[in-house]
Amino acid sequence: MRRKVTKILAGLLVMTALSFQPVSAASYQDVTSYAKSYVGVPYRMGGTTPAGFDCSGYTSYVFRNFGIELPRVSADQYNAGTKVTKADLQTGDLVFFSGTASKSGITHVGIYLGENQFISATTSKGIKVDSLSGGYWGPKYYGATRVLTAAPGEFLDVSTASPTYPAIKTLTTAGIIQGFSDSTFHPEENVTRAQAAVIINRVLKKQASSSAGFGDVADSKWYAADVAAIKEAGIINGFADGTFRPDANMTRAEMAVILQRAFNLPVQAASTYSDIPSTYWAHDAIVTMASIDSTSVFAGDRYNATDLATRSFFSTAIYNAMNASK
Repeated sequence: MRRKVTKILAGLLVMTALSFQPVSAASYQDVTSYAKSYVGVPYRMGGTTPAGFDCSGYTSYVFRNFGIELPRVSADQYNAGTKVTKADLQTGDLVFFSGTASKSGITHVGIYLGENQFISATTSKGIKVDSLSGGYWGPKYYGATRVLTAAPGEFLDVSTASPTYPAIKTLTTAGIIQGFSDSTFHPEENVTRAQAAVIINRVLKKQASSSAGFGDVADSKWYAADVAAIKEAGIINGFADGTFRPDANMTRAEMAVILQRAFNLPVQAASTYSDIPSTYWAHDAIVTMASIDSTSVFAGDRYNATDLATRSFFSTAIYNAMNASK
């Protein structure tokens, strides 16, 4: 009889472990926004609903909304995902604390919000945001676990509600632009001239008859063949001093001109932007970016031409240009 009970318990443990596998494709903005919507909800021992939460009841409730089932107890939640160091914390990670006057081991869990802040169910003020290194919680920090994962074409820092989401998902799924090993996309990171050449040529698939001949682009560079192809096609040119400046960031105006050339987009006649007069050097290309936009990213009264083109902005422009040139 004892042997049968042992087998049953072992089977239950296996089933329990399997049920806590992370399965979410949510972004960490989705998770933290949802988590912060409960600020002020009171603390309740054993609470698992918005009528009142304890710490692990709160984290379980938040992640369940995104398809992730966590163990009920904070100490078990610590073993539910992938351990991460404090230096590698990402928004949406579970953070754990230990040691109180009456209990040792893991005693508290919260959700990391970024910028050294986390949110949790506290006995004193219910759901609230605190400093990870603050006077009370800092000395009690125990460790962190990552339970958020990303499906192909999905990224933890790109919300499905973002107007850039369709473009980023389409381009990354097609291998035109890539994310990073930690399931992030870095949407606000700037695009360099070398990166732009490579991304555009992954769409156009052009081949140069010879090397680009720029003094600052060695043939051994990862972007050399694409720079040569894009230059030969007359899409991105170099500078008067014979350089390409591969690491220089690209402005929104420069991006518009390059993409109009690359995809041979028809020129539009009038500007819809108050900050782009008809005499502006990139006027036609910028107006074209607005006219082909299917995402609302280029909507509004201003284009801000001298702002740097970010990865999300550039991806959206490429996506629109590809659709417009079909």
